[in-house]
Amino acid sequence: MSSSSLPLHPLTSYGWDDAWADEFTRFDSEGLLPGRVIRVDRGQCDVVTADGVLRADTAFVTPNDPLRVVCTGDWVAVEPAGNPRYVRAYLPRRTAFVRSTSSKRSEGQILAANIDYVVVAVSLAVELDLGRVERFLALAWESGAQPVVVLTKADLVPEPATLGHLTQDVEQTAPGVPVLPVSAASGEGLDVLGAVLSGGTTVLLGQSGAGKSTLANALLGEDVMEVRAARDVDGKGRHTTTTRNLLALPGGGVLIDTPGLRGVGLWDAGTGVGQVFAEIEALAADCRFHDCAHVAEPGCAVLAAFESGSLPERRLESYRKLIRENQRIVAKTDARLRAEIRKDWKRKGAEGRAAMEAKRGRW
Repeated sequence: MSSSSLPLHPLTSYGWDDAWADEFTRFDSEGLLPGRVIRVDRGQCDVVTADGVLRADTAFVTPNDPLRVVCTGDWVAVEPAGNPRYVRAYLPRRTAFVRSTSSKRSEGQILAANIDYVVVAVSLAVELDLGRVERFLALAWESGAQPVVVLTKADLVPEPATLGHLTQDVEQTAPGVPVLPVSAASGEGLDVLGAVLSGGTTVLLGQSGAGKSTLANALLGEDVMEVRAARDVDGKGRHTTTTRNLLALPGGGVLIDTPGLRGVGLWDAGTGVGQVFAEIEALAADCRFHDCAHVAEPGCAVLAAFESGSLPERRLESYRKLIRENQRIVAKTDARLRAEIRKDWKRKGAEGRAAMEAKRGRW
């Protein structure tokens, strides 16, 4: 029998492949079942297996490190029976979307694992916040997945020229990222988006009110996710999705829908920030000093581009802001970097005091 005529594995539609099968061989002798986590809730998770969806306890894989807890999208080894039934381990993650928590403990929070695409939903019903788009994209690139920006509620922008200008604004903010205007109401752009997402696992992210649940229902072809209208006054929504849910798409691929995110803090996303601002990183390669901060240094190619008008001020300020934020986050967990930053602060402070003394001497 040829390999093409062999029956597909029951988990193929959820992303199971030969590489995952190879990773799982070490658990075969223990009689454990492979499965994918489709939902996590308070120490329990739902796992889809060849035997159906099982409820399992995660007590055996709940370490102190919040980035190593079981997450939606994980492939796990689960006990075939038991009351309670336990997840015994999860397979090494290929990719993961991580943000910093809103707590003061400076912890990372993993939102989705083993993803191929990060869809950032941006509502056209409210004014575009390009800085927020850049923030989402920095984390998306850092995850190891391919970002996609979806401009939802495109039907609320009746003028094609206006829609074109808005799309172009986002495209300039998102180099190397597909930007797709979509309307769940009219169906515009859904076929293109569905084709893009059919080849892997996608996590759907965005603020409350961005239309994520409506978009998820449109892609799924049925009303699976609860939907509430956004407030007319500011376009903000209420959290209708309260957990991260993994669902197989009818046209192929897997979708992880998430609750709306009010805060999107960076978490060790230096590489991602560099990819979002690829044009600034390219300019920085021509700066006179390799550690140029692009503030007031002589021979700074980035400042030269800004002064010539080829680099917009908003773009430069956003880059500086995200770089500073990421350095602060990393410094909280990296003693060496904290020392380097303190040393830099002292150097700049000394330079500032020297400059003030020089000015006083001239007065």
